[in-house]
Amino acid sequence: MLAMRPNCELCDKDLPADATDAMICSYECTFCAPCVETELKNVCPNCGGGLVSRPIRPANEWRPGVSRANQAPSLDRVHMKRSPDEQRALSERLKDVPPQDR
Repeated sequence: MLAMRPNCELCDKDLPADATDAMICSYECTFCAPCVETELKNVCPNCGGGLVSRPIRPANEWRPGVSRANQAPSLDRVHMKRSPDEQRALSERLKDVPPQDR
């Protein structure tokens, strides 16, 4: 189950479980769509993979035991471990390589 991190790791924007602009990589690194588009160029600065829209966890319990109330999103804020220069260098190097070829 996704941890549903509560913030953009780059700009620290709040990204609650119902955010429509949350993006994740296959390791659940989480960023807001504006950062992915303008700063990261669809390159995860941690793994080099692509980023896709994060699913929205249902607020309502449509099935017994399955909802945000039963599986709460993470409250642990995560911040990038790479320097801005390292992030930019990786984004520039990989921005023209399709995610499936990275």
